[in-house]
Amino acid sequence: MDFRKRKVRDDPEINLIPFIDVLLVILIFLMVTTTYSKYTELQVTLPVAHADMMPERPNELYIAIDAAGNYAINNHRIVYENPAQLAREMRIAAPEGKDARDPIVVIAADGSAPHQRVVNVMEAARLAGLERLTFATQSEAGG
Repeated sequence: MDFRKRKVRDDPEINLIPFIDVLLVILIFLMVTTTYSKYTELQVTLPVAHADMMPERPNELYIAIDAAGNYAINNHRIVYENPAQLAREMRIAAPEGKDARDPIVVIAADGSAPHQRVVNVMEAARLAGLERLTFATQSEAGG
């Protein structure tokens, strides 16, 4: 006969409180020592139009801007001085007649043209009272 008392063993437990304390200290350390980078430029992919070309409309004012930033209104090159001068040129070149009451300004800027040149055309259109603007695009296949 075995009269010895058997010892009841407790199930082992893992104490998580010190582990959580250590993780919080590490988290605070990482938050304090992290450096944040600021990007000076954004990677922008411009959209490509997937529509058929619109038929020619007689009440369009076509403004072209080449890669060097030169302007042409209805395929006539002009010298840019300021938005007010460009607005005068736009009013002169605007189509005349009964359908030309509110011409559409079509801005066709080269992909390499400075953005400020496009903004200059938009400002000149505002000064000239031309409220309808659109941008010319090319199809994905090019051309």
